[in-house]
Amino acid sequence: MLTLIKNGTLVTEDKSQVGDLLIEDEKIIKIAEKINHGENMEVIDASGLFVLPGGVDVHVHLDLPMFGTVSSDDHYTGTKAAAFGGTTTVIDFISQDSDDLLKNVKELKEKAASKAAVDYSFHANITHLTETVEKDIPLLVKEGITSLKVFTAYNNRLRLQDGEIFKVMRIARDNGILTMLHAENGDVIEIMVKEAVEAQHLSPDWHAKTRPSWGAVESVMRASAISAMADAPLYIVHMNAGGEVDLLEYAQTHGLKVFGETCPQYLFFTEDDLAKADGAKWICSPPMRTKQDQLRLWQGLETGIVQTIATDHCPFFYDGSTPITYEGNSIAIPGKELGKGDFTKIPNGLPGVGDRMPILWTEMVVSGRFTVNQFVKLTCTNPAKLFGMYPQKGTLQTGSDADLVLWDPNKKLQYGIAYSQQRTDYNLYEGWKLNGYPVSVYSRGELIVEQGRWLGKPGRGKFISRKTFTSDCLG
Repeated sequence: MLTLIKNGTLVTEDKSQVGDLLIEDEKIIKIAEKINHGENMEVIDASGLFVLPGGVDVHVHLDLPMFGTVSSDDHYTGTKAAAFGGTTTVIDFISQDSDDLLKNVKELKEKAASKAAVDYSFHANITHLTETVEKDIPLLVKEGITSLKVFTAYNNRLRLQDGEIFKVMRIARDNGILTMLHAENGDVIEIMVKEAVEAQHLSPDWHAKTRPSWGAVESVMRASAISAMADAPLYIVHMNAGGEVDLLEYAQTHGLKVFGETCPQYLFFTEDDLAKADGAKWICSPPMRTKQDQLRLWQGLETGIVQTIATDHCPFFYDGSTPITYEGNSIAIPGKELGKGDFTKIPNGLPGVGDRMPILWTEMVVSGRFTVNQFVKLTCTNPAKLFGMYPQKGTLQTGSDADLVLWDPNKKLQYGIAYSQQRTDYNLYEGWKLNGYPVSVYSRGELIVEQGRWLGKPGRGKFISRKTFTSDCLG
């Protein structure tokens, strides 16, 4: 079956042009100023619409156990929500439930395969380093997993010591694997949380007060230094502090292959939101910071110091005691009410995988601050390049997967839970006025969202086996 998309403005990271695009089966097979239609060809008139590559969100957590509950989006509901927001590829994380890394991979692949509605891949968390794990890390590449994550926080749970991170980075370097870092200071957090609890400072705003931004800044500097000594590339996830951008710039100007990611919540919300009556909704780790930090993060995106915008999607119900209706069924999952009266018991995480591209379009492109090409670069192309999926994903090229978003720049709406398909009971952007929205979404040539209707199904998504990391991947 051939599908011809005509007269749309085709957008990549470096150019925009009105033209036609032809899809056969799952691939883009031709792009031209004009393509004549023939028999057995479905023709879609995209006049007045932008045709964007499907979004690539390289940081999501689906079906993640935490604090005696589980994140409310699984690999079906989370990928469905992604699709409604124009994202057609996501990367989740494999927990190190055992030192047998391949066993961990196999279990998550089996869990996701029957549920995922868009294409997906995985990063591997390394949270306990043994000789067995060191030997297993290179085997991840054969599984199509070419990135791993380490932590400088979550003492006695997820954190590795500096020497262990150094060892992991060198193994990763030798095998074309990109090391990712959660940058906070676990020692300081542990002390400050203990002191806050003893003083009965238990409201949500103390979540941010006990995780000072200097801990993130210090961790980025330390990890960059370890990266230099290991001669290994490094990717800093969910950057939230202006000082992190400063240190990232310092590392880059000294020739280090260190890259950065931020998330919408750090661009639009601050620690003041945690002080609201419903402040638990904004609890995530690391926390939101200040207006000044936001300004520096935006500067980092504008100047190319920060290369990607992901979401760290990890939603929980605000009130899991009250069911919502999802696909005609009543569902309630214990959520942030578990920490009522004690911030240390509030599950850490926010919804966002479906919000990212619609919110950013209005705030970046419509505002005039970024071009549509820069928008695509930060949300589609750079993520695909850094994580070994380009040009299969993240662009419009002959031979690329036909992951396409038909974007109506004139569609105006008041956003919120009525549009968002994330399986939870709130939306951080409730009431925001948007100008521009995805109206049709294709995943590998299959129309899965059309004018707000869901045409996809669980299990249609494919695992993407990724290429090894190369230091010149961004050109």
